[in-house]
Amino acid sequence: MALVRVFREDTGAAIVSEAAHIVQGGGVIAMPTDSLYALVACAFDDAAVRRVCAIKGQRERKPILVLISDRSQLAMLAARVPRAATVLMDRFWPGPLTIVFPASPRLPIALTAGTGTIGVRLPAQPLLAALLHATGPLTGTSANRSDEPPARTACEVQEKLGNDVDLIVDGGPAPVMLPSTVVEVGEPVRVLREGPIGRAALAAALEKEGIAVA
Repeated sequence: MALVRVFREDTGAAIVSEAAHIVQGGGVIAMPTDSLYALVACAFDDAAVRRVCAIKGQRERKPILVLISDRSQLAMLAARVPRAATVLMDRFWPGPLTIVFPASPRLPIALTAGTGTIGVRLPAQPLLAALLHATGPLTGTSANRSDEPPARTACEVQEKLGNDVDLIVDGGPAPVMLPSTVVEVGEPVRVLREGPIGRAALAAALEKEGIAVA
């Protein structure tokens, strides 16, 4: 059964230290993001990423979202950063927007699932941001089995995945009951999933720069 740590102002630093130790050792934790709870592991640890996929029980390979603490880390993940991505990052990062980039050819297949793309988000959630600063890029896929709805609370994570993860960080109920908005910055730009940031807001930001949304 997973350890559970309840976040309070006086426990934040200790939780970040413990969580960093776990993920740097190849472990998997569940914690809140800007939207729902996520399964968090070192993005460049192939075994840890495969464990995340196994926990989700995916029947087919799917790409895994990566969380970063700073835009400079895109150099490790993206083959290039299109102008549309820069516009969206300037407007909506940090926050619940996942941007799908052309993937660096150096990325492990467990992250990209052979798609040639990689979804990246820079979160605003303070505890997660602190962990990312301590560890570097982490996975950010939703904390649930692939055929079940995403977890909105630590209790839901414990009920469904408590025997599979190493640590659950209880940061209270998810602030938004929607997964992050997902945008692919190809030609044309495509909204793959609407979430907390709506299509209209995305289109308005891009159209100011003369970029259309399909």
